[in-house]
Amino acid sequence: MNTSDTSAAPAPSPFTAEDIVQILRERGWLQGGASKEQVAWCERAAALLGPQAADRAALADLLSLVFHYEACAMLASVEAHVALSRYAARDVVRELATLVLEGGPVGSDRFQEIVTTLKEKLEVRGRELFHPLRLALTGRCGEGELDRVILLLDDAAAAGFTQAVKTARARMVEFCAALD
Repeated sequence: MNTSDTSAAPAPSPFTAEDIVQILRERGWLQGGASKEQVAWCERAAALLGPQAADRAALADLLSLVFHYEACAMLASVEAHVALSRYAARDVVRELATLVLEGGPVGSDRFQEIVTTLKEKLEVRGRELFHPLRLALTGRCGEGELDRVILLLDDAAAAGFTQAVKTARARMVEFCAALD
């Protein structure tokens, strides 16, 4: 068996939409009953984030990145300073802002398009590309689990979590305003 085969099915989520709903209620991000759209979003969140979370606390932490974003506070962190001091980091942020602001909602296809454009235009890869991108859109540097958070942002706003969720577009505007 080829262990580098990436065509295998993703790991099943140990969490359900009901787990997501409970966390959202506990944190005050969902008041009252969930709409049909919100339940569908919770199912998607469980599928995307569940396999990335070792336990319920880790799942809640990933969800907090969808529902809580403050660019000024985040940019004051050492992590942000390190990420933004790397080669081409500010170029990535500038180009990312242009792409996010010019395009529509950031879903899977749009996110892949953005990443491909950044790679081609800026000729950067790895952490030089992904850390500033993830920092700007999630408020944290890190690995691929943060990409899944990004995929949930605009869908969360569209599902009616608008009071608690800032879209990718709103986050880019806030990040760039706080950056300089």
